[in-house]
Amino acid sequence: MIRRALVVGGAGAVGTLFTERFLETGVAVTVMDAALRAPADERVRRIRGDVTALGPDLAAELERADVVVLALPDAVALVAVRELAGALRSDTLLVDTLSVKQPIAEAIRTHAPDVQAVSVNPMFAPSLGFTGRPVAAVTVNDGPRVAQFLSLVEGWGSRVVRVGAAEHDRLAGAAQALPHAAVLGFGLALAGLGVPAAGLREIAPPPMNTLLALLARIASGTPEVYWDVQAANPEAPEARKALAEGLHRLAETVESGSEDGFAAVLTELRDYLGDDLAHHGDVCARLFTDI
Repeated sequence: MIRRALVVGGAGAVGTLFTERFLETGVAVTVMDAALRAPADERVRRIRGDVTALGPDLAAELERADVVVLALPDAVALVAVRELAGALRSDTLLVDTLSVKQPIAEAIRTHAPDVQAVSVNPMFAPSLGFTGRPVAAVTVNDGPRVAQFLSLVEGWGSRVVRVGAAEHDRLAGAAQALPHAAVLGFGLALAGLGVPAAGLREIAPPPMNTLLALLARIASGTPEVYWDVQAANPEAPEARKALAEGLHRLAETVESGSEDGFAAVLTELRDYLGDDLAHHGDVCARLFTDI
């Protein structure tokens, strides 16, 4: 049973999300971060420190923790694994929340082969919460703590999707890197056209409003998060290449003046969506009703 958790990087949005859910479940939480805010909850013990330099406070918390969550940027988490490996109890679970799984899984297997470990990726912004949303989970080193932790996540209302590390990165390239690149590319194109955003807001139909909303969400977000999605995932370059090729094909089809060719493109896309066509169409209809 998980009774004590150490959340490293707990001052950030993802770390805060896990801290709050742990507390709701009755798990005692210690938060470690290099830049701690004033305590928001007196139930949380907070320590300041650098996870890449193992000090006495961190070593003591590692000795007590049943689960250690690394809510850190990719590069920092990879270094942290090497530093923490020798200080973890044999029955402690190591969890990371990185958006790319193959490098961290390899680092854990290399430096902490005997430590139970699961790599999770909440596929949503932390502000949205776990309820009804998917969490991808890659089991790196299996053990009873893995099942206990994933059961907790499911108890928070999330849908745990178990995948391998390479499969995760391939899916994330399509599900995260590609749409983010499409929205950012749309924003850069819009800015290049020189059309004022305020003027667009007055006349924009639902599809435009939806894209503008997505653009605003990403542009207002933490650059580090979106950088990791684009720069760290080995599948992201292929996703961006496919996006560029898709736009090029669309331009060629339209500029050739072939309406039949354009209709063929739409038929191809309907066939790709297959049985999910109606579902996504209904989602869009509800979305446009709200907009």
